[in-house]
Amino acid sequence: QVHLVESGGDLVETGGSLRLSCEVSGFSLNDYAVGWFRQVPGKKREGIACLSTRFGTTFYAESVKGRFTISRDNAKDIVYLQLNNLRPDDTGVYYCETPHTRGCTVVRNTLFHEAMAYWGEGTQVTVSS
Repeated sequence: QVHLVESGGDLVETGGSLRLSCEVSGFSLNDYAVGWFRQVPGKKREGIACLSTRFGTTFYAESVKGRFTISRDNAKDIVYLQLNNLRPDDTGVYYCETPHTRGCTVVRNTLFHEAMAYWGEGTQVTVSS
């Protein structure tokens, strides 16, 4: 059974950093891609980063490029999202998701939640101004 559990969310000041973790079970990070999404109330879930098993290809949304980094530890079954230089508009619930395929589906530079098969409960990130 596939499970993803996010952790590491917190309240930080503008310019601060956080590292989010996503512990996965029921599948191997060698076999399937994993992505990070975020959502604020009233808005659509936004795909911000994804890591494919195929050549380790990464995708980043323009809003986080250069500030966030996705990585994985296959031995520990954990995917990380390093968040640097945080801004108030980074506030939201961050979700770890997998399409249960080897690659991340990106269309017109957008990572779609609808292409994902499993996700966790999320972890809250709040950035104060």
